Amino acid sequence: MITDRSYAVEPWCVRETHLKLDVLAQSESVFALSNGHVGWRGNLDEGEPHGLPGSYLNGVHEVHPLPYAEAGYGYPESGQTVINVTNGKIMRLLVDDEPFDLRYGRLVSHERVLDLRRGVLERTCEWTSPAGSTVRVRSTRLVSLTQRAVAAVAYEVEAVDSRSRVVIQSELVANESVPEPDGDPRAAKALKSPLEPEEDVAADHRLRLVHRTKRSGLRVAVAADHTISGPERTTTSAESNVDVARLTVTSVLEPGETLRVEKLVAHGWSGVRSRPAMSDQVEAALAAAGHSGWQGLLDDQRAYLDDFWARADVEVDGDEKIQQAVRFALFHVLQAGARAEGRAIPAKGLTGSGYDGHAFWDTETFVLPLLTYTAPDSVAEALRWRQQTLPPARERATQLGLRGAAFPWRTIEGSEGSAYWPAGTAAFHVNADIADAVVRYVAATGDTGFEAETGVELLVETARLWRSLGHHDAHGVFHIDGVTGPDEYSAVADDNTYTNLMARANLLAAADVVERHPREAAALGVDEEESAAWRDAAGAVHIPYNDELRVHEQHAGFTRYQRWDFAGTRADQYPLMLHFPYFDLYRKQVVKQADLVLAMYLCGSHFEEEYDDEQVARNFAYYEPLTVRDSSLSACGQAVVAAQAGHLDLAYAYTAEAALMDLENLQQNTRDGLHIASLAGTWTALVAGFGGLRRQGDTLRFAPRLPERFSRLAFCIQVRGRRLRVEVGPDKAVYTLLSGDALTIHHHGSALTLNGDGPVARTVPPQRSRPAPEQPPHRAPRAG
Repeated sequence: MITDRSYAVEPWCVRETHLKLDVLAQSESVFALSNGHVGWRGNLDEGEPHGLPGSYLNGVHEVHPLPYAEAGYGYPESGQTVINVTNGKIMRLLVDDEPFDLRYGRLVSHERVLDLRRGVLERTCEWTSPAGSTVRVRSTRLVSLTQRAVAAVAYEVEAVDSRSRVVIQSELVANESVPEPDGDPRAAKALKSPLEPEEDVAADHRLRLVHRTKRSGLRVAVAADHTISGPERTTTSAESNVDVARLTVTSVLEPGETLRVEKLVAHGWSGVRSRPAMSDQVEAALAAAGHSGWQGLLDDQRAYLDDFWARADVEVDGDEKIQQAVRFALFHVLQAGARAEGRAIPAKGLTGSGYDGHAFWDTETFVLPLLTYTAPDSVAEALRWRQQTLPPARERATQLGLRGAAFPWRTIEGSEGSAYWPAGTAAFHVNADIADAVVRYVAATGDTGFEAETGVELLVETARLWRSLGHHDAHGVFHIDGVTGPDEYSAVADDNTYTNLMARANLLAAADVVERHPREAAALGVDEEESAAWRDAAGAVHIPYNDELRVHEQHAGFTRYQRWDFAGTRADQYPLMLHFPYFDLYRKQVVKQADLVLAMYLCGSHFEEEYDDEQVARNFAYYEPLTVRDSSLSACGQAVVAAQAGHLDLAYAYTAEAALMDLENLQQNTRDGLHIASLAGTWTALVAGFGGLRRQGDTLRFAPRLPERFSRLAFCIQVRGRRLRVEVGPDKAVYTLLSGDALTIHHHGSALTLNGDGPVARTVPPQRSRPAPEQPPHRAPRAG
């Protein structure tokens, strides 16, 4: 999209200078607004034309049976799909009885701007109706980051060249029609009319609808209030039925006169609260929003984002597209998690219905690292959601004959939602990903209260699964067999290196945490024998290695597999999963997404005996020609390790791919929602790749180096109540402690203590040059 002339490259906004209907669905995702609780896709105010209507409440879903050709023990019985809830953003317009529809009449001009500093979507357009009347329309939309239940629209119409009769219809609409799926298995299942009506109210300027889902039994309430300003002859009327509540505002405008409607919308849902309670809840949220008023909401939004950008901004000199993309990424990742509060962060955030609205392991592995160092409160909330879903995770482990908890590969409400067991059942690594997020959050924040209340339970139950899933062989080596790692082109394999390394870290972290919190450990039934068993297993974990090739194996025996026929695979046959049977993929050397490479980044600083820089370079050189990146999760991990291995230009290219995944629609499915993990991976590629950030225990280590395309990189890190700024140039790095007590970090292996008395500069040493490995045919980085 952004390569089209309709889209400008600017540092603090995404600007569309004229409307292109052929990318409307993609733009709706790009221009989506959310706060982690409420999500509004960037649909046009009038509702039509649209690509995919979308109004979402985090956690609101419908259930449906999972079909199986043959039944099997332990198969999940039902799936969950996010639904399009009551749409409160619609503002229909009629000019002299002609509906304002951009497919008719003449569109003189049209511009939309997503303002990343103010957190609003602004639209201005001029349109001449088929009857010849010209009007100018301006709208501003926000989803509040400070008032969790509230979104708002200001909609203004101006007569330009003639006296015009204008009608604005502000609506709440439930059970909108959504497009049928197009056969892409990543797209959501269409559920028709999932909301059953319970209440509809229209009185004065107030609207309210209450519905309940048919199967999941969730009650949804949405209410709206309006402030209207216009000529004295302006009139209003309100009406409602089971699926529509409407306020109609009518006026006659002379040239230069305007009619303005400010609309506040409140949202709520619950699986247990009564209809009257839900009505009261959204009315109360409206009252609070009304107390702030439209301008107050705007001011609060700007203040919230000013604080965020002071903590989180990443500055890139030398590449305008990457600068825009990383801020776009930071903004959308913040939106995905800012006010989720006890709910998951879905793979698409609340920007679309792709992946059925499910959350996956990539939340903990890709999204939470960024938020840990920029907005840590949202990380604690995301991990508390995992704790709340321990009951179904324990039940799942019991069903599978295991101890502890088996967290789902994909879910909305905590139970496994995948009918494909090689992924849904065998991808146990999600347990260790959650544990890794717990350890990272506590190390970065020092939040011992969270560790005691939430971390202990999560670490204990995930460690119990590993101890029961794995086994010691006759030589005492600990193996974890029959699992699926992050690479979904290698399934049900023995000793997946990523899984084993992450499980080892999980087991050690659990053993350490029960020593720090003996009371909480005792309440969970942990004794010294169990903790010692975790340490024994961790110390004996098998890490497959090919001595002849001198590389680690992705899983035991991987390097003896036949290589995929890359030369015989056409460009139009990617992604492979849509053109070849999984059976063929599973038994060949082909990698969907960085697996062992990702393990070297996440675990390398903890287990340096396996991964010194030379070994990292050899491993990367071996796996790079096998990795086809049919997943949006791959590029950022490859960027980090490419930078560590000395391939800075390649690292830059992968950074660009992660950054532009949605702005350039590289996976051809941005229409279904943004790739939140890839957006978060942009930060990872810059900060961990070119900034060289690694964590070792409670200590941060940096090994910065820039690619030729960048002249400067600067970013901030929040750590244990301190704010650290890192600025990297071609030859030196400057570290400044902006606030907080003294902090000791490492720069290229040397300890450096910052006291807050000014910037400290260090030279960036030269890096060993190595020949860059090639990618499979047709799979070179696709942006940059």
